[in-house]
Amino acid sequence: MLKLDDACTRLSDLIALARTGGADAADAIYVGGASTEVQMRLGKLEDVGRSEGEEIGLRVFIGKRTASVTASDMATDSLRDLASRAIDMAREATEDQFATLAPADRLATGDLPDLDLFDPTDIGPAALRERAEAAEDAARAVAGITNSEGAGASTGQSVMALATSHGFVRGYRGSSFGCSASVIAGEGPQMQRDYAWHSARYYADLEDPAAIGTRAGERAVARLNPVKPDSGQMPIIIDPRVGASMIGHLLGSITGGAIARRTSFLLDQLHEMIFDSQVSIIDDPHRIRGLRSRPFDGEGLPTIASKLIDNGRLTGWLMDSASALQLGLAPTGHATRGIGGPPGAGATNVYMAAGSATPTELMADIKQGIYVTELIGHGVNGVTGDYSRGASGFLIRDGQIGPAVAELTIAGNLRDMFKAMIPANDLVIRRGIDAPTLRIDGMMVAGA
Repeated sequence: MLKLDDACTRLSDLIALARTGGADAADAIYVGGASTEVQMRLGKLEDVGRSEGEEIGLRVFIGKRTASVTASDMATDSLRDLASRAIDMAREATEDQFATLAPADRLATGDLPDLDLFDPTDIGPAALRERAEAAEDAARAVAGITNSEGAGASTGQSVMALATSHGFVRGYRGSSFGCSASVIAGEGPQMQRDYAWHSARYYADLEDPAAIGTRAGERAVARLNPVKPDSGQMPIIIDPRVGASMIGHLLGSITGGAIARRTSFLLDQLHEMIFDSQVSIIDDPHRIRGLRSRPFDGEGLPTIASKLIDNGRLTGWLMDSASALQLGLAPTGHATRGIGGPPGAGATNVYMAAGSATPTELMADIKQGIYVTELIGHGVNGVTGDYSRGASGFLIRDGQIGPAVAELTIAGNLRDMFKAMIPANDLVIRRGIDAPTLRIDGMMVAGA
């Protein structure tokens, strides 16, 4: 893995090689990383893994023809061959009228925000083993836990850099630390599993492993002896750990690419009320130590905080330069980038603002409903908004959480679900996408 300054220099050299070889314009990206992970199971060391890797990607433009190539060899001769191969491919490509770099006058300039994304703390395998062992021990100590799928602890560092032929050369470093546990409760066909995890940019911010393990064990035990509720239309309550998936469906439907392709169920909803007026959803790329924070986007544009949903109203699309050009709009600083291929679009740290009611108040008038703690499957149609997924959780009776339920299907349409969604006041910023407890009335539940 290259140092940040070296990565920027290597990208600048690659851009120069592409321009000298005949490219009208080009951009290049470097991503390097190193990680260590330890896995424990039933008190014994199951695996210790160390991985290191780096890749460089080049995209060249010849008129409106473009091509992308990637490599993991950073030697000068290899980069020269990479540039030559990309130019040869671009000359044979079909024209794309929307292929473009980001507008030069919109690129990030000056000092970038310091988001405190890199913790140099060096955690070795022995310390990771202790953390994983503590998490599993705590989980297995919960009464009713009969087996373990294991616990793990990890640490990693990364370098990302981006350069363009119109003068942008920037990058940043990041770090990550994580811990998880997954255990089984009960015996035979009645067994139930559950898990808990936490990740953070800084080691000091990582949750105590015993707390993670205890939570995993208690969740698994709570799922024992599930009942089958009656099928029908009823309210559901979405636990915060799965509420992020609801926001994810929104994000996927408002990318510029989906709108330009006309493959989004929200195609005709720009500036319309698609949620209740008490719902606001914010994208915050500058959160200090945020898991998805970044000072610039995948095309070199500055990132800024924005309300994607403002008191229920959809404010705009998430756009890279190509989709913005296709829609006749301006890029929004939401470009995402892999090593190969053109940019896409996506959000960063996203959260739904807290509502006013407590979770208890949110479910107080529910005669029968479902408290959903896990969603299974991918039965979501992004074109129509039709939604059908497996679920498990707990039965709600007369405003109280009751016995566990499993093997359910919940169904509806995301348009209706968004409009019916009410947030509780228990938002906790913990993941890349966060939501408080949510209530959605009118869902179809298939149980017995």
